[in-house]
Order: sequence, then C-alpha cells, then structure tokens
Amino acid sequence: MNNQAMSLRRRVTLASTALGFLLSLLFSIVVVGITEDFEHVLAAEILGGQAEDYGLRLSNHLPAQLPETHRLRGYRGAAIPARYAGYAPGVSEDEDSAGIHVGIFDTSAGRLAFVIDLSDIERLEHHLNLFLAAMVVLGTLVSGWLGWLFAGASLAPVSRLATAVDALLVTPQATELQATVSRDELGRLAQAIDGYQARLVAADTHEQAFFADASHELRTPIAVVQGATEVLLDEPEPDPARRMRLQRLERGMQELSDLIEAILGIARRSPLQPSPVDAASFLQDASAAVIHSYPGISSDIRAGGLLQLPQREALLLLRGLLRRMLQPATPGILTLQLVGGTLDVQFQARDDAAPAAPAVQHRSDTGRAVALLDRLAQRMGWELVTQTPTHLRIGLPAHAINLDGRQDQGM
Repeated sequence: MNNQAMSLRRRVTLASTALGFLLSLLFSIVVVGITEDFEHVLAAEILGGQAEDYGLRLSNHLPAQLPETHRLRGYRGAAIPARYAGYAPGVSEDEDSAGIHVGIFDTSAGRLAFVIDLSDIERLEHHLNLFLAAMVVLGTLVSGWLGWLFAGASLAPVSRLATAVDALLVTPQATELQATVSRDELGRLAQAIDGYQARLVAADTHEQAFFADASHELRTPIAVVQGATEVLLDEPEPDPARRMRLQRLERGMQELSDLIEAILGIARRSPLQPSPVDAASFLQDASAAVIHSYPGISSDIRAGGLLQLPQREALLLLRGLLRRMLQPATPGILTLQLVGGTLDVQFQARDDAAPAAPAVQHRSDTGRAVALLDRLAQRMGWELVTQTPTHLRIGLPAHAINLDGRQDQGM
C-alpha cells in the first residue's frame, strides 16, 4: 500500500506491529541463546566435576568405579569408544546424537571421557521453541492491536482539531483553537492555524478597505459621465446620429455602473439583507431603469403580492438579465410576469420592427456580461431555467415568494 494513500493511524499501527514483531523475535533469539548456553554450562560443570573427582581418586589409588547409568557414563584410557577418541579435550556435543554431550579430560590418572545424556533438556528446548514462535505471532498481533487503539486515542485530538477547522466559515475569522488543545505539537499546529486565520483577517480588512476606496473612486467619474450624457440628451432636437451615439454611451455607462456594483458586491462578500418589497413595484423599477435607454420598448408588468429578497442585488441582477434580451434598434414590448415561484420575462418585437443587424449582437452595449451575472444569480439562489434572445425564465428561491402580501418570517 502506498504511504501517501495510507492513513496516519494505519501507519502508526503498522509501525507498532513491526516493532512488536522485532521485539518478540529478539526476545526469542535471546532466550534460545541463553538456553543453549545454559545446557552447555550445565554439561560442562557436571562432566568437569566428575572428571576432577574421579581423576583425583584414581591418581591416589583410591577405589573408584566410573559411572555407568542411562544418563552418565565414564571411560578411561583405551576403554574410550573410538567415536569419541578423536575428540579434543573439553566438552562438546555428539554430532550424531542430539542431547549427548562428551567431555574429554586429561588428568593425572590419564585421559578420562564422560558422556552425559541431556536429551530431555533438548525436548524441553523444542517445546520452548514452539512457545517462543507462538509468542512472536501473538506479540505481533497484540502489538498491532494496541498500536491501533493507541493511535486512535492519540489522533483523536487531531480529528477534533480537523473538525473545528472544517467548521470554519469561508469568510476569514479569528480563531482560538490553541486554547482547546494541549500544549504540545498539536498545540503548535493549532497556534499555526490561529496565526494563519489572523493573517487572513488582516488581509481581508485591507481588501475590504481597498474595495471601499475603489467603489468611491469609480462611482465619481461614472456619475460625471452619466450626468453629462443626460444633459446632452436633454438638448432640444439633437442630431439623430448623435442621439444614437449618446444613447449607446448612456446604456454602456449604466451597464458599467451596475457591473461595478456587482463586482464589488461579490468581492466584498457582504451578507445579503432580504426585505419585503412589492413585486409589481420591484419589476417596474428594474424594467424602467433598462428600457429608459432603449427607445420604442415598453413594459407590461403582471405581478402581485410581496417578494422577500435583497432589493439592491436583485435589481442589479434583473437589470443585467434584461439587457441580455434587448436590442437598441428593435422596439417592442417587454412582459414580466410572476407566476408562483417563477419569473417569466418575454420580449415581443413590433410587427413593423426591422430585424437587428448581425453586428449589433457583438456590440459593447448589448449586455453580455454572462459570468458576473451568473455568479450573482448563484449567490442569491436564482435559477436561470430558460435563457433565449426573447425569453427568460427565472426560478426564485422558496423563501423569496410570498404572494399573499404577508411578510415572510423565514428570512
């Protein structure tokens, strides 16, 4: 399994399992080594003691009968079996018989050989080896299980910290996560998160100050241009070509003003403030602000009751959507009808209206700021169900509809 795909708890468990296996194996090797040494030391002490005792007796011509039991046998001089005659002095194991130890000693009474049978100790070592093998397996499993439990307990504060971080809002906010955890590496991590959040808050404060300044600075020249355009349009009997250019300039400045407001509103992430508004008045205000710059276009409003919505943002969005549908040189009727939770907008050109030239579709004053309007609609919860050059259907959120005239208490 790839370490990058393995969870931290599993990695800790795997490390604990490996550590348990290594410790159990090391313990088993040490026990087996100690057992082998103990057997050799035991055989050497017994055989050495026998050789010293019998050698002293025989050298002093005292009566001594070498042992001949099923466990211990003694031999002297030529009586030493040929299979042991070539053994070097000292204690060694019989290469052909497990558990048989042979001691060859040169004493004052000559060479003595003693053979001791420790096969019962060999059988005990076999059982011990089986026990140690089982202990290695069991120790590995227990280490893995304990590692899983300890890792879960150790990582629980990390999980709680992650949950707290996941619960943070999208907007920057100061946090005090360090106060909720221990003063260790986890506390250092929480402190780092608190510091990062503090830096985000500071950056957001500077950003909001910039947007406030930008909003003020941008509105001033736009207002100047709009005012000058209105004054020029109010002049008596202006040249028709000049009037068309001024109307186009007015439409462009109105759209630019609305787009700047939408951009700053989205960037500031200011919370929406819904309020009850009369549906017919809202639709009338939105359409009037648009068709004012489109000569020959009138509106037909069919709505009643109240709408619960952020009026400023809703006006910006609806005006931008209406500009998508209208063409400067195409007179007609713009119908806005509110039916249930759907706002249906249709534009019907007059029968005698000349079709718009193809080049008009790409002019800068035709209201094609699609991305910004879609973002604003998404933020407000408006669903643009149908969008064609002459038909627009908008699904309003459920909490915005209140056609019986009572203020919606859900907002």
